[in-house]
Amino acid sequence: MKSVLIIALLFSLTFCADAQISKVNIQASGLTCSMCSNAINKALKSVDYIDKVMANIKNSSFEIFIKPNSKVDFDQLKKKVEDAGFFVAKMEVSILMNDVEVANDTHVEIENTMFHFMNVSNQKLSGEKIIQIIDKGYLTDKVYKKNAKYTNMDCYKTGYMGNCCKKPKPSGTRIYHVTI
Repeated sequence: MKSVLIIALLFSLTFCADAQISKVNIQASGLTCSMCSNAINKALKSVDYIDKVMANIKNSSFEIFIKPNSKVDFDQLKKKVEDAGFFVAKMEVSILMNDVEVANDTHVEIENTMFHFMNVSNQKLSGEKIIQIIDKGYLTDKVYKKNAKYTNMDCYKTGYMGNCCKKPKPSGTRIYHVTI
C-alpha cells in the first residue's frame, strides 16, 4: 500500500512539471515616468492568474510571476498594457520544459497553447527556457518584418492556425510565433 502511494505521488509530480509557465517579462514602450509604470503595474495585477508583478522603471519592464498550474493568455497581457496607454516592445516567457522537441519553422503544442518556433536549431528543450514572442504587436514593427524571412507560412501574418500545421487544429486556433 505504501509503495502504491509513493508511486502515485511521483506520477503526480512528474505530470505537473511537464511544461509550466512560471514568468512573463514584458518590456513596455512609451513610458515617461513612475506614474506610467504604476498604470501598467495596476492593470497587470488585475489578472487572476498573476501572482506578483515586479516593475523595473529603469528599463520599462515588468516581471510577472504566474500562479502554479495557470493557463496564461498572452493576448490578455498585451491588452492590459495597451489599455493602460502603452505598447509591448518585447515579451519573453519562462517555461519549465521536459524534453520538448523543437525544430525551425514548426509548430509545437505546449500547455494547450500552439507555438510556432522560428529561427531556431533542432533541439530538445529541458529545464527552464526563455522564449520570446515575435508576433505583430509583441515587438517593434521593424523586428517583426525582419522575422518574416524565417517562414513562408500564413499563420505568421494572421496569428491564427491555417493549413500549415501537421497536427489538425481548428483554423481559428491562436498560434504564437516564438524564438529562443
